[in-house]
Amino acid sequence: MCGIIGYVGEQSALEVALGGLRRLEYRGYDSAGIAVVGAGALKVVRRAGKLANLEKALAENDEGQVVGEGMAGTTGMGHTRWATHGGPTDVNAHPHTDCTGTIGVIHNGIIENFTALRAELFAAGHELESETDTEVVAHLLEAELGRPGSAEATAVAASEGTEGGRHPLTEAVRRVCHRLSGAFTLVVLHRDFPEVVVGARRNSPLVVGLGQGETFLASDVSAFIAHTRDALEIGQDQIVEGRRDGVTVIDFNGEQVEGRPYHVDWDASAAEKGGYPYFMLKEISEQPAVLADTLRGRLSPDGAIVLDEERLSGEDFRDIDKVFIVACGTAYHAGLIAKYAIEHWTRLPCEVEMASEFRYRDPVLDRSTLVIAISQSGETLDTLMAVKHAREQKARVLAICNTNGSTIPRESDAVLYTRCGPEVGVAATKTFLGQVAACLLVGLFLAQARGVLYGDEVGAYVEKLQKMPDLVARTLGTVGPVRELARSLSGARTVLFLGRHVGYPVALEGALKLKELAYMHAEGFPAGELKHGPIALVEQGVPVVVVVPSPRGRAVLHDKVVSNIQEVRARGARTIVIAEEGDHLVEPFADHLIRVPATSSLFSPLVTTIPLQVFACELALARGLDVDQPRNLAKSVTVE
Repeated sequence: MCGIIGYVGEQSALEVALGGLRRLEYRGYDSAGIAVVGAGALKVVRRAGKLANLEKALAENDEGQVVGEGMAGTTGMGHTRWATHGGPTDVNAHPHTDCTGTIGVIHNGIIENFTALRAELFAAGHELESETDTEVVAHLLEAELGRPGSAEATAVAASEGTEGGRHPLTEAVRRVCHRLSGAFTLVVLHRDFPEVVVGARRNSPLVVGLGQGETFLASDVSAFIAHTRDALEIGQDQIVEGRRDGVTVIDFNGEQVEGRPYHVDWDASAAEKGGYPYFMLKEISEQPAVLADTLRGRLSPDGAIVLDEERLSGEDFRDIDKVFIVACGTAYHAGLIAKYAIEHWTRLPCEVEMASEFRYRDPVLDRSTLVIAISQSGETLDTLMAVKHAREQKARVLAICNTNGSTIPRESDAVLYTRCGPEVGVAATKTFLGQVAACLLVGLFLAQARGVLYGDEVGAYVEKLQKMPDLVARTLGTVGPVRELARSLSGARTVLFLGRHVGYPVALEGALKLKELAYMHAEGFPAGELKHGPIALVEQGVPVVVVVPSPRGRAVLHDKVVSNIQEVRARGARTIVIAEEGDHLVEPFADHLIRVPATSSLFSPLVTTIPLQVFACELALARGLDVDQPRNLAKSVTVE
């Protein structure tokens, strides 16, 4: 969703903000803006479209003046917006200001009661120029500070201070937050207070970067990773006052709290392309290393699976009698794969739910229920609200996440991090494989905790899992024909995907990748449902991708899927078959045969997914599309 960077220090705020926005481009956006406090003024430049439009405007305005030269200052902020209220226009781009132009606000999230607040502000004589919900915050702050446009008013506020000695801007933000409903991260600047930048969060991400003589506020650490790797978590309903000499954190009630410091274990180079033309290509190639990192050190000397954080006892896990998995998008597909492993290894019933629907159907939860929440960012709002609902019903929560210090792990009873590093491409690739591996580890952990599997059995499974990075690398080395095939299909109108058992979630993921990247119709189906409707879509030349089960591990299903291939081929389909090495039975029925290494059925998605990622990426590139930043999509969805 929206990208945020705020700064106070000794460097050029303009350069810091622009650098941060460049590293936040992966989040998806349709406008961008900058604000800098300096020389007794708050200067704002914002433009619809990509960051290049903003940089052009900063370089030279319509009158030929170099705008950036007039934005000298060491306190500032930047924003990339993904439109919700109001279209992607210059006027709706952030930052937004009050009537006097002295207060600047950027925002991630949605202010749900903005219509009522907007009407109240109009009645009080405020003039709002945009269609956004964000702009009301700037005007509420203006009212709270007593129209601080005059030097006298701000001087009085600064000299008198506020309750508890807080800075007047911090106190004004605290009071305004009590009036806002919804999810939001706010960062606020004031022309007359260049010594501070203030941030606040509710159900939306905000992290603090701690430098030497400087402080950063951002939606994620990639925005400031080039300057510092020391960070501070900001909790729910908290406000941070950033200064050159450090930070103060309070809650919405005004009580001072301590944020949890942590060190980021990757550097700026991890978020660079490393010679690849697109981040997505780089991230696909990183999957063997990512998988190895996710699996590394997960088995203790006594043969027990090790989680990253565990605030539950062994008895708590033994008491579990039902599992729910909640997730969105690609993470949901990882959850579907997890269901097969968890039920097979633990004999516990396991349901997989779209997080956006979970709490609205009133699920039956209690202290014997385990909810597994899967989220790359740890800030996906639908998943976060599902976690909160589960906690309210006294269920236990285990998080699978890629982002240390994010909200969902902090709200959970146990955590397993996927250690994938930053994923810049909006469409998930390496984080999906990390999530699948983590789900398999969680399945083994639960089986061991419940006494269904013994240490030596778990160790044998982990040993097989640890061979998967090499198999993924082998698969990546054989995808040349997949690229050629994808280019030949760039004109196709639709592609169908079929699979059974764990191949069905892989088919869903393959279809999703094609929708995200190539903007074309694609659907995934269980192969057994083919004659219950989907076969009507098959006509001459339609590409049908089939993920074939192993003839060794799932012989009965294998034969059934081979029959499905014959059925669609008889109706004119162009069959693209993904099958393991040594499976010769599929050869007569495959127009295009893609081989993957043989492995156990539950582990097979780690290799069968790879060709589908490459297929979608290459087809989109053949269509001339940007695979890193697909239209209308954001990396982290932090609104419901």
